[in-house]
Amino acid sequence: MYRIRFTYPESWAVSLEGGWEQHLYLAEGRCEGSVVGRFRGANFPYRRTSEGPFCPDFRAVIVTDDEATIMVDLQGYGRAYPAGRRQIVGSVRHTSDSDAYRRLNDVVCVCVGEVRAQDDPADSPKLVVDVAELVWEPIAD
Repeated sequence: MYRIRFTYPESWAVSLEGGWEQHLYLAEGRCEGSVVGRFRGANFPYRRTSEGPFCPDFRAVIVTDDEATIMVDLQGYGRAYPAGRRQIVGSVRHTSDSDAYRRLNDVVCVCVGEVRAQDDPADSPKLVVDVAELVWEPIAD
């Protein structure tokens, strides 16, 4: 359906007992495709170990170029591999009161993406996430 490109201009993390970590990332970017607009959100993922996957808890908003508001909820895994282009997989739900996007209110979507490391480690990584609709089909007898 659409692609999100974003960065995390601000982030925080705390180390927890047992090697767990809790993070908070503020996201800014854009969407392109059947949904076009500004993307802003917050990701509150935990990580079970310093080498393990992130478990995103992402809440965001897309303000479309046609001035609609779409709320976004993303859950899944941010895998710790491969280095430089870590994998993202997950599910996405949307909520909107705009007639143009109201059909998304009961659509389940899936996503795949990458966390792309920058040449300068001080720079925020660039994230690219493709969102696709999961389409229901009747089950054959």
